[in-house]
Amino acid sequence: MSQLWVENTESIDWDELSELYRVAPLGDKPAEYLRVSFTNSRFVIFVYDEGRLVGAGRVLADGVDCAYLCDIALRPAYQGCGLGRQIVERLVELAKGHRKIILYAVKGKEPFYKKFGFKRMLTAMALFANPEEAVAKGTIADD
Repeated sequence: MSQLWVENTESIDWDELSELYRVAPLGDKPAEYLRVSFTNSRFVIFVYDEGRLVGAGRVLADGVDCAYLCDIALRPAYQGCGLGRQIVERLVELAKGHRKIILYAVKGKEPFYKKFGFKRMLTAMALFANPEEAVAKGTIADD
């Protein structure tokens, strides 16, 4: 693998990133949506292999208290080879110094994140734009 790691948004093809999220599969995230969310993030990572975008992730953070790892995506052909682990490790390293680093995982992926020391939160709550969809995906409880 001839990998290139990029930690800025200067030359990102947002349509290519949108396609990555579709195939990962992490849903349909339009290019403009991703441009706004990634450019407003404190840290970003894009991984290319032979010129093709194969992985990405970002951290929303305030600089001292809270950092949120999100939108970690990897092409299926690259899953299980350690690249996802490297992306998460780098994002955690970038977020070090914050009092808490949080994330929420796609249902069933929690064991992967436990390897990095992430623990289940007992008091986390969320408001979703589409709560019915979040319940159906198993992201939130229907109570």
